[in-house]
Amino acid sequence: MGAKIEAKAVSKRFGEHVALAELSLEIDQGEIFGIIGPNGAGKTTFLRILTGYWLPSSGDVYVDGHSVVKNRFAVQKQLGYVCEQPKLYDDHGVRTFLHMMGALRGIKRADLDAAVERAIERFGLGEVQRRRIGVLSKGFRQRVSLAQAMIHDPPLIVIDEPTVGLDPRQQIELRRLIQALGGHHTVLLCTHQLREAEVCCDRVALLDRGHLVQIATAQEMEAGGSLEALFLDLTQRSEGQG
Repeated sequence: MGAKIEAKAVSKRFGEHVALAELSLEIDQGEIFGIIGPNGAGKTTFLRILTGYWLPSSGDVYVDGHSVVKNRFAVQKQLGYVCEQPKLYDDHGVRTFLHMMGALRGIKRADLDAAVERAIERFGLGEVQRRRIGVLSKGFRQRVSLAQAMIHDPPLIVIDEPTVGLDPRQQIELRRLIQALGGHHTVLLCTHQLREAEVCCDRVALLDRGHLVQIATAQEMEAGGSLEALFLDLTQRSEGQG
């Protein structure tokens, strides 16, 4: 059913610069939750804190009750992470790479072949499973990145800018894959693509200069006409207040 995420007054400072200012939010189990905002809004900072790459200056994030500050390794066991630029081994075959990632994730040897087969089928990698990753298109590389993140069936998957550089057909296909994860997994999607957030997400958090401006449901998006209109309205309001 996915993991529950609770961010409580999370701040991150670099000297005098405040990258994130007392961010508090809750993400429900099985929800596809988007984070959007202009460059420098704090999106990547929050992802790095959630995944345990950085510790917050103050506050904490909890994943199914596990504290990032006190037990980040327990949090990391609960998640899969898809980077904006996939971190893959170009000289490995797809199947070999997924076997390696499954073993690193602690899947027992007796269960590893079945886990790889499920990942290949789930993300449509059958036709390229014997190819080297280095010769794959960007669309297939993103699928491999999703497959490695999901190989151990984590309750939480964090996805950063998944469709950057993809052609329209690849974008549509990848968005459908992301939509299919909801319910069974909690998905945290960071994107600059407003249409992507509008199509995929149950709710969206808008960040601006480290502050949470608003969280919008799908119904609120429709009431505003589009997420683009909501985004422009809120950022203009935020700039006026600044």
